[in-house]
Amino acid sequence: MATTPIFNASCSFPSTRGIDCKNYIGLRSNVSKVSAASSRVATSQRRNLVIRASESGNGHAKKLGMSDAECEAAVAAGNVPEAPPVPPKPAAPVGTPIIQPLNLSRRPRRNRASPVARAAFQETDISPANFVYPLFIHEGEEDTPIGAMPGCYRLGWRHGLVQEVAKARAVGVNSIVLFPKVPEALKNPTGDEAYNDNGLVPRTIRLLKDKYPDLVIYTDVALDPYSSDGHDGIVREDGVIMNDETVHQLCKQAVSQARAGADVVSPSDMMDGRVGAIRAALDAEGFQNVSIMSYTAKYASSFYGPFREALDSNPRFGDKKTYQMNPANYREALIEAREDEAEGADILLVKPGLPYLDIIRLLRDKSPLPIAAYQVSGEYSMIKAGGVLKMIDEEKVMMESLMCLRRAGADIILTYFALQAATCLCGEKR
Repeated sequence: MATTPIFNASCSFPSTRGIDCKNYIGLRSNVSKVSAASSRVATSQRRNLVIRASESGNGHAKKLGMSDAECEAAVAAGNVPEAPPVPPKPAAPVGTPIIQPLNLSRRPRRNRASPVARAAFQETDISPANFVYPLFIHEGEEDTPIGAMPGCYRLGWRHGLVQEVAKARAVGVNSIVLFPKVPEALKNPTGDEAYNDNGLVPRTIRLLKDKYPDLVIYTDVALDPYSSDGHDGIVREDGVIMNDETVHQLCKQAVSQARAGADVVSPSDMMDGRVGAIRAALDAEGFQNVSIMSYTAKYASSFYGPFREALDSNPRFGDKKTYQMNPANYREALIEAREDEAEGADILLVKPGLPYLDIIRLLRDKSPLPIAAYQVSGEYSMIKAGGVLKMIDEEKVMMESLMCLRRAGADIILTYFALQAATCLCGEKR
């Protein structure tokens, strides 16, 4: 029978000036030295043996064949069955001060004392259903690795993409968003390829819907992948991004995507008034059931670098600060959110994610609409790099970062970790 020894061994320390040995566990004033052999004998004599029920046989007491009435009568007569003894109080380490307990009416640590309690009181959860998987596509047949985004590829739209979607669906991720790398020869200053019904994105949507009819497909509505200038809108000769003319092009792009079978169109351009114009254009063409996820608070961030490498869509000149938001601004997000709500947005998105948790929480508190967060390429690549360098535990940091986005108020998260994170979550459930 297995036993658990409980040690009550004491140690002898020379008296230490300034320390009252009576007030510390295991500390005693100097006594006559005891030989090592005698000390071991004395220690062994002070051992107590505690038998634990869980360690005896299969952990089940032998049944006596008595009825319920006989069991109750036996207990009433004083023949109480044996049970394990009250466990001893765990010993504190030598040197722990002896004190009066603090007079606390509330100790929050009680609700964190065990894995069961922590799981029961967890306020935020996360599942593969919360993920939207961003996927890069190109016209080629081979999958091309993206150097700045380890583990991500430009997927061949007919082969690699279909396989990647199958992997994601197998672990519960059934929402994707498509980002195309458009051939340079098809780019021009007005981004006309964006609304080509037989372009890369519409063809891909039709292929995926034919293969997976219940797959939820989000699309990106913006001109930068199609523009020879690399900007989200049409650029005037003096460098000004033309707002209303760009919106006209975006409406045609959104309708083309909806016609191909897109479930959610996602204007990421940050032009004024584009949500209302796109809603009207979709409705006019009979696509009342196609949703709009607006990039409501998209900041002019430095975290987008790896993404632009993936699509080769860096601006040919200047920056995007005249249409994307200033990272220093907080209240401005409310202005954008109220406009998007009024114009008919179905989902409000914040981009980037982790550095803008305050904005996610702001929109969550102020809007009844679902909130999306985009964990962008720079966030992804930093975690990947830290993991490769063994500076962090990649998997744990990945899951913590996603949980933080959920805790801040995001209903869905666009993340390049979607497949990896969902695989981890499925592993935990098994």
